[in-house]
Amino acid sequence: MGYNAISFEIADGVGLIRLNRPSEGNALIPEMACELLDAANRCDDDPQIRAVVLTGNGKMFCAGGDLKAFAAQGDNVSRYTKEITLAFHAAISKFNWMDAPVIGAINGTAAGGGFSLALTTDIAIAAESAKFTMAYTRAGLTPDGSSSYFLARIVGLRRAKELALLNTVLSAKQAMEWGLVNQVVADDKVLTTALEIARQLAKGPTRSFGLTKRLILAGATESLEAQMEQETRAIAAMVGSADGREGIDAFINKRSPEFHGK
Repeated sequence: MGYNAISFEIADGVGLIRLNRPSEGNALIPEMACELLDAANRCDDDPQIRAVVLTGNGKMFCAGGDLKAFAAQGDNVSRYTKEITLAFHAAISKFNWMDAPVIGAINGTAAGGGFSLALTTDIAIAAESAKFTMAYTRAGLTPDGSSSYFLARIVGLRRAKELALLNTVLSAKQAMEWGLVNQVVADDKVLTTALEIARQLAKGPTRSFGLTKRLILAGATESLEAQMEQETRAIAAMVGSADGREGIDAFINKRSPEFHGK
């Protein structure tokens, strides 16, 4: 699949996805959502990709849905919206269930669907100039992109309602204080920092990362006993894996492990 609304490249075990509609603030349209899903599938299927970085080209990370495109749909807007969310939500699901960790390089404003997309990354690095706002209800809309799932789990119910109902705009520093991002760095360092983390993770135990991601997701809804059963099965699978055996041997012999994602 050729890409227009995003760009995608692979180097050093890292898949780099850039939202690529800078003149429109990287606003989401069906083409971008479908391309994002295709890239997510590639990252999930290619064993050479052991970490992913997601960022935006230009001054914004993502302005959310392209409201001008919505307005142009007339009476077809509901169907149009379902087409976008079908692919957008599938991509987000794939990013969260894949083995490869996903690092967000939030290079500028993340609003609406862009805010939601930033929430879904496993680790988020924000530029100092980045701003974060839900923005949905400002336009008479409701959250999508999994933000109604992740937001309250990250910031708590009260703050989630504040962000969703008052459309509070957070600076990068405030976003870190609220737990929305992990680090704030200078604007010209956001992508390099994210790539450094991704390259480090790409040398790690990829299957272990994937199982850990899925355990944490399941822990939000599973009963205690069901969750512990999943933990038992996951650690039993990894202790007999190539990376598990390598990690144990390296620990016992006081050396650095060499993981191969197997």
